[in-house]
Amino acid sequence: MTRLALALVPAALLALTPPALVAETRVPTSQSEISLGFAPLVKAAAPAVVNIYAKIVTQGSSSPFRGDPFFEDFFRGFGPSRPRVQNSLGSGVILSEDGIVVSNYHVVGQATDIRVVLADRREYRAEVLLGDEQADIAILKLEGVEDLPSLALRNSDHVEVGELVLAIGNPFGVGQTVSSGIVSGLARSGTATGNARGYFIQTDAPINPGNSGGALIDVNGDLIGINTSILTRSGGSNGIGFAIPANLVREFVHQAREGKTRFERPWAGAIGQNVDGDLAASLGLDVPEGILLADLHGSSPLAEAGLQVGDVITEVDGRAVNSGQEMLFRMSVKGIGETAQVVAWQGGEERVFDVLMMVPPEDPPRAAVVLDDKTVLPDLQVARANPAVIAENGLALNTEGVVVTDPGPAGLRAGLRPGDVLLAINRDDVDSPGDVARMLADPGRRLLIELNRDGRRVSLRFRL
Repeated sequence: MTRLALALVPAALLALTPPALVAETRVPTSQSEISLGFAPLVKAAAPAVVNIYAKIVTQGSSSPFRGDPFFEDFFRGFGPSRPRVQNSLGSGVILSEDGIVVSNYHVVGQATDIRVVLADRREYRAEVLLGDEQADIAILKLEGVEDLPSLALRNSDHVEVGELVLAIGNPFGVGQTVSSGIVSGLARSGTATGNARGYFIQTDAPINPGNSGGALIDVNGDLIGINTSILTRSGGSNGIGFAIPANLVREFVHQAREGKTRFERPWAGAIGQNVDGDLAASLGLDVPEGILLADLHGSSPLAEAGLQVGDVITEVDGRAVNSGQEMLFRMSVKGIGETAQVVAWQGGEERVFDVLMMVPPEDPPRAAVVLDDKTVLPDLQVARANPAVIAENGLALNTEGVVVTDPGPAGLRAGLRPGDVLLAINRDDVDSPGDVARMLADPGRRLLIELNRDGRRVSLRFRL
């Protein structure tokens, strides 16, 4: 059977105004309107779309075996480590007159030097206020600016399939360009950009390398999404592009304005399963819809609101949810501290629950410990498992014990990974983060670390 080589790749190589009322959209009705095309719209919107040039400094070795098909893996890391500069090209959108700009995390997330060039060739330095790899969003602030052109954020929940849209960006580094198309799909949640998994608007407007972070606007000139990725066989646009909805961008800007340096995402404390046809039939549902709650943490806000394992969530704040990504998106755009109405089937009837949007609690306290140079694994960081640590490391809801949050250089070489749950050191049980520091201060001539990794018991043995 022939395998299609489909790959999803990044499209990279405020004060916020209130959501605008939904404007009436229509097709051109006269020859004069057709002859104008999109020119007036582009003229008004293009100045708010910028080019972004970022430099990322990484450490790399100068191994003479680099690129060798046989010896490269055997001598990986051979040779002195030297800084290497990587250049990244992308686009961004100005959202406020005082220089708030949104782009993609994969464009600027790890950058040490960011330059933003406006359509009129003015150039400014920028810093990242808030970035999130999972959502692939970064919020920037330009230095020393005022009265900049900006785009208004539209309520992306009002976007409909078939709407005319324009994608504006800087593909291939040739300068700002515009491509047109339609919204070809909504609620696309089975796609990814690097490590990011999310909920996207799909468009057939050509999105090429360098368009990442650029604007997807409607026929009224409002921003409905940030271009982020494409589905492609060749690296170029095949008419399947994805944009991050404006409503999620709005929440990111809100948190950046509040001084957050890390995006606070509401915690569900739940494991869900998409309801397919077979599962719907077994549950007595007329149609396959919603998310079956397979597990709930004791501190989950869903559990505290009255939801139970076996319930099927169908709506969050009046919007249907049929996957975990959709539910996380709906919770994220609601915002921390707000209350969302969750509709679910429970006991054979439809019920409504008021669920508080909250961050995962630090209960019990994580009691984090960073090992010093007097231990055999300096810079190893460990913490007690709690909902916050579990969420940060993607662990099972029932995880208990001491978790490796950062192995450090020595721990990484020893085989430790973030998310490992330490069980015992030299046969002595690990009960607290303080135990790890004490046991690794003088472990003797031999070291045995027993841990749980992804549900498997792993033993690491060393001679010191």
